[in-house]
Amino acid sequence: MTANINEDTQPDGVSKKVRLPKELTFQDMYNNQDAFDDDDDEDDSDWEPVQKHIEILKWFCTNCTMVNLDDVVHCDICGEHKESGIVRHGFYASPCSPEVDLIQVESEARGREKDLHSEASASNCSTAVGFDERMLLHSEVEMKSHPHPERPDRLRAIAASLAAAGIFPGKCCPIPAREITHEELQMVHSLEHIETVELTSQIFSSYFTPDTYANEHSAYAARLAAGLCADLASAIFSGCMRNGFALVRPPGHHAGVTQAMGFCLHNNAAVAAFAAQVAGAKKVLIVDWDVHHGNGTQEIFDQNKSVLYISLHRHEGGKFYPGTGAAFEVGSKGAEGYCVNIPWSRGGVGDNDYIFAFQHVVLPIASKFAPDFTIISAGFDAARGDPLGSCDVTPAGYAQMTHMLGTLSNGKLLVILEGGYNLRSISSSATAVIKVLLGESYGCEPENIVPSKAGLHTVLEVLKIQMKYWPTLSSSLEKLQSQWGMYSMENKKKQLKKRRLFEPPLWWRWGRKQLLYHILTGHFHLK
Repeated sequence: MTANINEDTQPDGVSKKVRLPKELTFQDMYNNQDAFDDDDDEDDSDWEPVQKHIEILKWFCTNCTMVNLDDVVHCDICGEHKESGIVRHGFYASPCSPEVDLIQVESEARGREKDLHSEASASNCSTAVGFDERMLLHSEVEMKSHPHPERPDRLRAIAASLAAAGIFPGKCCPIPAREITHEELQMVHSLEHIETVELTSQIFSSYFTPDTYANEHSAYAARLAAGLCADLASAIFSGCMRNGFALVRPPGHHAGVTQAMGFCLHNNAAVAAFAAQVAGAKKVLIVDWDVHHGNGTQEIFDQNKSVLYISLHRHEGGKFYPGTGAAFEVGSKGAEGYCVNIPWSRGGVGDNDYIFAFQHVVLPIASKFAPDFTIISAGFDAARGDPLGSCDVTPAGYAQMTHMLGTLSNGKLLVILEGGYNLRSISSSATAVIKVLLGESYGCEPENIVPSKAGLHTVLEVLKIQMKYWPTLSSSLEKLQSQWGMYSMENKKKQLKKRRLFEPPLWWRWGRKQLLYHILTGHFHLK
């Protein structure tokens, strides 16, 4: 039942009913629907081609939530079978019913923590995993036409994969969850933001943005997630643990100083960075490989020279959500060069592009920065088969990147879960990353990495911008230009030719809908 809250008492950031906008929502990413703008076409505003009403049957993939036609047996995006039972094989049962008894859930969670602690103590582990099933309470309760990709099953799938591999429980040490304090959160967020998130605990269903939901347990789950990340950072930096993985939700890297957005409520990576500094770290490195730019993390540390933020993300000239993270965004007010954006110009980038960027941009800059502590904002939505990312990174690629970052800051490394919406991809990728944290073999690093032409172009662009702040990059740029110059120029010529072939004349952009319809359907021919 919806709580009786006076609408006048609700901050602007929370609304019960929201009209979905046309831009930058996960529904746009799924449906990819374009519409002609009728605002300037008054003359033919009442004209429409005759269309027959056809009822289309569809089903939603259990693995990636992608919509498919009813006669399709396997998902077009991830290949999952229509009748897949992947969710039924989850490691933890769902406590997320409307009648959930929170006290009972907390009691069961504490009992499970004791069991995990006893098993971990016997194995004398040094890799920590932070997980609490109370974070599964955060879920979208309002019925929508499309299932939300950020769902509790994400954590269940990863937990099931770790259990099947004998990693957790077993080889990793569990870190019990605690709620982050307001004082700790105020190091990252404004007081108004914190209070706005807390207000959702009085409302059955609410939305910060059309795609960022909350229920009455979401603020609690967000406090637990942030508290786990803070405690893991402190434990690792102080030497109690060698490294760790924060299996948390809701994710955090889109949450800025004053705004919750992009499925994120509190910025877990930023909370962890400040916790590490409170514990004694002078310099913290945050590497964000989520397919979406961490606009919130960049905003929080934009003027902070003690935190180096490096993000690899799909950008497409600002057309990909959230639209920020261009290569020229480098930090401000004395902290220029402490923000490094590696913006892919298209989807489909894979292991070679990421490893190539690590070899020539990420590691050279990070090594020069010499961090005391390293955090990975580990979104797995650049993984192969993800419905939102549409990229091609494999578990082996994520393992390789984890190993490379593990060579920094004396191995003091914290991996924090961000996005990733294909259950099989995120579970296999997270398992591969944790195996590296445990010291298991990750395979050999390829010697001759050949990036895609788009990937090479992005790396060269970033080097040209960042060498102003990191002079050691100039030699790397010269070497790459000498080695890959012809390869890069060939790509530019093809792109230029493609633009010339497909650039529309002015009348096309100014034409009316009726004219466009007849041209596209072949009823009107231009001479």
